[in-house]
Amino acid sequence: MSAKLYGVGLGPGDPSLMTVRAVEVIADADVIAYHSARHGRSIARSIAARHIRADHIEERLVYPVTTETTDHPGGYRGAMEEFYAEAAARLAAHLDAGRTVAVLAEGDPLFYGSYMHMHKRLTGRYDTEVIPGVTSVSAAAARLGTPLVEGEEVLTILPGTLPEEELTARLAATDAAVVMKLGRTFPKVRRALAGSGRLDEARYVERATMDGERTARLADVAEDSVPYFSVAVLPSRVGAEPRERARGEVVVVGTGPAGPLWLTPETRGALAAADDLVGYTTYLDRVPHRPGQERHGSDNRVESERAEFALDLARRGRRVAVVSGGDPGIFAMATAVLEVAAQPRYTDVPVRVLPGVTAANAAAARAGAPLGHDYATISLSDRLKPWEVIAERLRAATAADLVLALYNPGSRSRTWQVGKARELLLEHRAPDTPVVVARDVGGSGERVRIVRLADLDPAEVDMRTVLLVGSSQTRAVRRGDGEEIVWTPRRYPEA
Repeated sequence: MSAKLYGVGLGPGDPSLMTVRAVEVIADADVIAYHSARHGRSIARSIAARHIRADHIEERLVYPVTTETTDHPGGYRGAMEEFYAEAAARLAAHLDAGRTVAVLAEGDPLFYGSYMHMHKRLTGRYDTEVIPGVTSVSAAAARLGTPLVEGEEVLTILPGTLPEEELTARLAATDAAVVMKLGRTFPKVRRALAGSGRLDEARYVERATMDGERTARLADVAEDSVPYFSVAVLPSRVGAEPRERARGEVVVVGTGPAGPLWLTPETRGALAAADDLVGYTTYLDRVPHRPGQERHGSDNRVESERAEFALDLARRGRRVAVVSGGDPGIFAMATAVLEVAAQPRYTDVPVRVLPGVTAANAAAARAGAPLGHDYATISLSDRLKPWEVIAERLRAATAADLVLALYNPGSRSRTWQVGKARELLLEHRAPDTPVVVARDVGGSGERVRIVRLADLDPAEVDMRTVLLVGSSQTRAVRRGDGEEIVWTPRRYPEA
């Protein structure tokens, strides 16, 4: 072979899991390079040992540090960058001399491997080929003997070095997960699994396919016994045996104004973990179907019945997610659920409310920052309260010079409320007060416009619209690209 750089994946540890191509490349290479710690032992070399000949040139690339403690002036990162540059220069010298160089890598060369640092420095200068290998993720799943992901489940792979809060959020939001790089990070990873409510599902795999292999429930593993070559696994939930529960719970979740982009990680986790989804059919349609989950859709006008149904399911030991649009606590399902849950027969059923992005916040972000100062949120629907109450609240809020977020402004059966509200607002607001008319924010029919209060047309407003009416201080400005933005200053005059 002519001079060429190879990144050779060796698999997770068992030499018999090396690919035929990996064995061929090692056999034909002039130079065998591998990383090692300062003690000189290299796991990569031990995997490939039977294929390394006495006439091979061996390049041992010894890490200067293995933890983040170093006296290098550039710190740990500086020490490693210097090491990678020197190692790449040593390999380049062999390539310049016409030799083929095989860099050994545990697992797959481009999956959390050291080879990638050589690859990025050399691949643009030399002919290069990467030989893929079996990763520790696949090896761990095989050793556990359980599906890792199935159907439309999402697999998330995380380094244990992430901050604990980030680990917790990502573990809560995904279906299946593998956390790499345990060792010293294990206590933090364990706390993150507990914080995300998934510790009971987690499995532990140590040195998969190697000598000393161990598998266990992660909750049973002692913190001081975990090496770097171990992973935490949250396997597929499909077909998993349901946990015995004396009672279930109800979690009221908000899906935001539209689809999956507006979900919080906590909400994603609650939806994934639920046995039953209960809600208005339009909102349920935003939630992906999962094998084993029951979906109970209903009309939008039976909130109390829906809440009672959800609580009855929870009394039978089911985990129930009540799905609401926007934020469940703002003109939505949380109130209905809590009202029914206050009845004596439901007081022992756990109920949680998870926040969501509400329509006013979504519309405000699209328009700029109209809610930058004090504001009031009012529903124009007179189905659950008389119009006289709505009118009095509009007068009080406008007299106080508050920005207004107006929900439920109109529908096919409520056509006059927007016009009447505009009349009331004009008693205290200038005709050119900016009004954000936001329809279907985040959806396929999104349309956000800024109009003068005097020009607000009730015919353009429906139940999928939210109105943001500025205060005396709210400003609308057209920028150089033609976009008009609205904001309300945080400082009030004479403050």
